[in-house]
Amino acid sequence: MNAINEVKSLTAKKGTTLTFLAKYLSEHSDKEYSLDGLSKKLRANTIRYSEMKLIAEALNMELVFKDKE
Repeated sequence: MNAINEVKSLTAKKGTTLTFLAKYLSEHSDKEYSLDGLSKKLRANTIRYSEMKLIAEALNMELVFKDKE
């Protein structure tokens, strides 16, 4: 699954939208995000780790690296 589909799936499960995420990112960083800009970054897989951490925070989730079983 690519970044855009993963994030869209998570937002749907959490009952929110990419618009909310763009606004959240703008409010919690020193950069302005639009829905279009965020969507493009996700589609192109050019989203930064720090941005994904903020997305996880907005969704009340955390990014976790764990060993494969």
